[in-house]
Amino acid sequence: MKKDTSWGGVSDWYDAVVENTEGSYQSRLILPNITRLMEFKEGESVLDIACGQGFFTREFKKLGANVSGTDISPELIKIATEKSKGDINYFVSESNNLSFAKNGVFDKACIVLALQNISDLEGTIKEAGRVLKKGGKLYLVLNHPAFRVPQKSDWGYDDKKAVQFRKVEQYLSELMVKIDMNPGEKDIKNKKYTVSFHRPLQTYFKVFYKNNFLVSKMEEWVSDKKSEKGPKQKIEDKARIEIPIFMFLEVIKM
Repeated sequence: MKKDTSWGGVSDWYDAVVENTEGSYQSRLILPNITRLMEFKEGESVLDIACGQGFFTREFKKLGANVSGTDISPELIKIATEKSKGDINYFVSESNNLSFAKNGVFDKACIVLALQNISDLEGTIKEAGRVLKKGGKLYLVLNHPAFRVPQKSDWGYDDKKAVQFRKVEQYLSELMVKIDMNPGEKDIKNKKYTVSFHRPLQTYFKVFYKNNFLVSKMEEWVSDKKSEKGPKQKIEDKARIEIPIFMFLEVIKM
């Protein structure tokens, strides 16, 4: 049976987290960095794949891009369409079947914090390559695969060294993990789940190579949060700026 990886079931929750939560990673950390690196030019065609409720799509539009968005979830596309007030073309589509687009029509495409929630990695990268022009660029933002392995990584503390560290129990094996989106909810009927996939870096790079993409840029982004005052504040803040939580990749269609 095909695994449903759509976030449609948690669309309202996700919209609130990204749009309404003050100081979210999306608005505070990812947006300024990805707009810096994507270097938008007036009128160029951009596709936001797995765009969710269109937070980044709308911001790209403000910077002059001729932008379109697509997502598997009709619930999220409905929210995106309402928020954009008709200024952006949105499509309900799986990331591995962008049938609304012809070959080689986009200058740039992006997948922001979604590739780790997509089951068909190779099909998605292949389709992105199909709709991009030769020399077009695909921009990816991921939870860092080396340090954020779902249910297999966590923070640890060494009392003797007085250091906080990241412990990773499993890395090379690929994983599909069911994620509880509201762990505090005791009523099973109200529980909402999504699925996350862990893949090591080599898996991504092999898929890029197989589908004629060249990795041209990489950045690792750390949290800008600060710990509350206490005996471990400095130790926690030092670990936070040393261990990245997000990874950015720019890959070029050859």
